[in-house]
Amino acid sequence: MKKFISTVKNIFSIEDLRVRIVNTIGFLIIFRLGSFIVLPGVDPSKLGGTPEGIFGLIDTFLGGAFSNASIFGLGIMPYISASIVLQLLTVGVPYFQKMQKEGESGRKRINQITRVLTILITIAQGIGYVSATILPTGAVMVSTSLFMFSSLVLLSAGTMFCMWLGEKITEKGIGNGISMLIMIGIISRFPGAIIAEGVEKGTSGMLLLIIEALVLFFVVVGVIALTEATRRIPVQYAKQVVGGKVYGGQRQYIPIKVNASGVMPIIFAQSLMFVPALIAQIWAGESDIANYIGTTFSDFTSWQYNLLFAALIIIFTFFYTAITVNPEQIAEDMKRNGGFVPGIKPGAPTSEFIDGIISKITLPGSILLAAVAILPALAIIAGVGGEFAQFYGGTSLLIMVGVIMDTLRQIESYLLMRHYEGMMKSGNLKNNPSNYQVA
Repeated sequence: MKKFISTVKNIFSIEDLRVRIVNTIGFLIIFRLGSFIVLPGVDPSKLGGTPEGIFGLIDTFLGGAFSNASIFGLGIMPYISASIVLQLLTVGVPYFQKMQKEGESGRKRINQITRVLTILITIAQGIGYVSATILPTGAVMVSTSLFMFSSLVLLSAGTMFCMWLGEKITEKGIGNGISMLIMIGIISRFPGAIIAEGVEKGTSGMLLLIIEALVLFFVVVGVIALTEATRRIPVQYAKQVVGGKVYGGQRQYIPIKVNASGVMPIIFAQSLMFVPALIAQIWAGESDIANYIGTTFSDFTSWQYNLLFAALIIIFTFFYTAITVNPEQIAEDMKRNGGFVPGIKPGAPTSEFIDGIISKITLPGSILLAAVAILPALAIIAGVGGEFAQFYGGTSLLIMVGVIMDTLRQIESYLLMRHYEGMMKSGNLKNNPSNYQVA
């Protein structure tokens, strides 16, 4: 406890870090306040409750702004969609690949394209959002055409403002701004989930609630291990004599994450899991098979749903890892800098060696990721409340763990630069870049 208090004092004794933390808190408060500003022309008392399915997932990411019909009702999600599209284009389209390799000027052009695409996606999603979730509730008190126009303008402005907040957090705060906005939306639902679970269990179920909290603790520890687990590939750099001085000759490591794809496979798989039920609705009542598929895949606790969900996650993990981790580029960069893997020839053999390692660690990583994704369904089957069960795994928990660990690493670097002891007893968080340099 004394060490923790001492670490907190050290954090706030660094002026730059203190200002950044205060700025981050201020920007996050603005984001949360905006989540409660309802679109003009909407009667909040007539809005429905917490949505389910993909809408429920979006509402969790946005901290309730989606179900509140807020001006931040779409939040940062259109920007994330646009970023994913541009990321895929830079992998498969030569024009965007060339743009990405142009350095700072190329990144600026990609950012401009991303912003324009964000506005277009916001308008498209805004039409669906208003038509599917607000108008059917009868909460609109003005003409439909006027409400649609004003809502699209305000939702687009809200999304761009959220994007600006995220950039300001990255620039003047601590952590990745976009990720912080998503994380604060998820965490904002946690106190309510605990209270709802406690009310549901009652006084007689306090022991069960404690057991659930302990299980959640160990699940979080397991997710941290999965997020931080790496396979380190040793790289030896040849010695070079320049002007009588010896450079290089040291061994470093390339950290390859076991879960290099992060939460993207779950997001991709989750977006496809609504297709079977949607298609089955077309032939609902006309075919027993269609009725069976519609009923089965509308229930995310069914074993059929979870089996297909897990299989899609494993497939998408391999796919996303393949397009984001390029063994050939890694081998080429090593060769250009005079580095080599001990016992492996530079060039193509090194690329094949790295590719083999990635394939070996991606399989267990994808299986564990699939297990984390279906944990909320297993928790509900075991008797945990639906709202509290969302924190037992899935996208929400992975995002929270990833963002918190990234933020802690940034704070750790500030402490170590000022010669303070780090946040961990060892002085270095796992995956800190300094951990991969050996003299």
